[in-house]
Amino acid sequence: MTAPRTRIVGRPQSRIQIGEWIDMAARRTPRQACFVSPSGTRSFAEVRDRVHRLARGLQRMGLRQGDRVAVLATDSPEYVETFLALFKLGAVAVPLNYRLSPAEITTLLRTAEASWIFVGDRYAPDVLRAWPELAHLEHVIGYGGAEGTVPYERVLLMGTDGVLREAVVEEQEVIALAFTSGTTGLPKGVMQSHRMWKTMSANAVLEYRFLRDEFRYSASPLYHVAGLGLVLNAICRSSTSLLIPQWDPAELLTWFRKGLTDVFLVPTMISSLLRQPGVSPADFATLRSVFYGAAPMSPDLLTSAMAVMDCDFYNGFGAGTEAGMQTVLTPEDHVRALHGHPHLLGSVGRPGYNIDLQIWDAENNEVPLGQVGEIVTRSDMVMSGYYGQPEKTAQVVVNGWFKGGDLGYLDEEGYLYLAGRKDDMIIRGGENVYPIEIESTLAACPGVLEAAVVGVPDPHWGQTVRAHVVLAPESDATAEDIQRFCRERLAKYKVPDQIRIHRDALPKNASGKVLHRLLREST
Repeated sequence: MTAPRTRIVGRPQSRIQIGEWIDMAARRTPRQACFVSPSGTRSFAEVRDRVHRLARGLQRMGLRQGDRVAVLATDSPEYVETFLALFKLGAVAVPLNYRLSPAEITTLLRTAEASWIFVGDRYAPDVLRAWPELAHLEHVIGYGGAEGTVPYERVLLMGTDGVLREAVVEEQEVIALAFTSGTTGLPKGVMQSHRMWKTMSANAVLEYRFLRDEFRYSASPLYHVAGLGLVLNAICRSSTSLLIPQWDPAELLTWFRKGLTDVFLVPTMISSLLRQPGVSPADFATLRSVFYGAAPMSPDLLTSAMAVMDCDFYNGFGAGTEAGMQTVLTPEDHVRALHGHPHLLGSVGRPGYNIDLQIWDAENNEVPLGQVGEIVTRSDMVMSGYYGQPEKTAQVVVNGWFKGGDLGYLDEEGYLYLAGRKDDMIIRGGENVYPIEIESTLAACPGVLEAAVVGVPDPHWGQTVRAHVVLAPESDATAEDIQRFCRERLAKYKVPDQIRIHRDALPKNASGKVLHRLLREST
């Protein structure tokens, strides 16, 4: 295919912009598959040409640099094409969590002052109903062409010819407004700069060792920084990404059999895969690496996964939306853990490339090794701030250091161990109780698939410990069994006073982290 004509005005030739990544990949490997999805395969050359057509079509419709453009849909090649076009035009992308209620979506669109939205057919009726309430919204583009929207493919047709005028985007300019998952309350709009996104990709490609011949899948949805970031990393390396609408263990197993080489999953997803009927090591014959996040993996699950999947494992920890990746537990660390150093499986690794990490007390002083405090990092991945909330920004960004509210401690070798979130810490009768320690114990209890621990008010102790556990379908464990297991392994004041048994998964955010706030609020 012939590359579309492009005019680049005033861009410093020494500075690469994210909007150019698809062009560079298409020149490097034009026939290589960029996206594989249930609907087919698109090469890098095809994706480049579609992105150029989309960008020209949007310019003809009046899109300007700096316009806020929301995206509300499940994962698809078109979703990524949209972001690539927006990066070329210097617009501000606003990815929205499709799991939110229509009222919540309306609030976020109003907060973001979005003047454009790309929407999937499933969510188009809700957006169209809310449109009269949204003073800034001017254009609704439908991926499926739902009635009342401008069909996505029509916008591409509008950009069939003509000259694309790409924007010059400075490093400090905001290119995305991503809302937090709301683990601690209402979502906040995180301003993400061009520099932040470039640095996140560079760090990930280095630390997770991306290669050009990969066929990679991320279970993190594209509206989350990890989901879109991993696809952009693959574009940087001219490797192939699998895009399926939503996580489904049975469907993913079929893709493993079709040659997947690398995946990002959370531990509960790995557990679900290993429990699929008939699963065997032969299903993972091409698999090279599993990158997992959101929580440390229990030693039993990791041992089982490594035996069946027989590949490298990475654990990544970070503030994601607000500060990118922070630490990495490498494949070598995992092997070392299984050969005489099992404590490392409770760690989330050491700081990644060009990331400064410290542990602070309440007065912002660095604490000694082994002492629990707040995890803070400084890097080029720290956000530009919360949109319209300077006071909240000042609370979490102190002299360039990001304070995300996660607690932890460092050992003598520089490994980081999590101790939960500052807001989740339980004070029972004057004793500090860190939920993550109890959760790790519960994860080792026979029959327990996942667990979360919260503090609940108590007139005598101030707070007591309540555990929420999800049991395997075949388990007949009782609350008394689980408490007995904990009493044999924990100090008395850490043993859960209450056990809530669930048969369904615990509530989680987009990155797979359990929403402790919702569990605390449950009666």
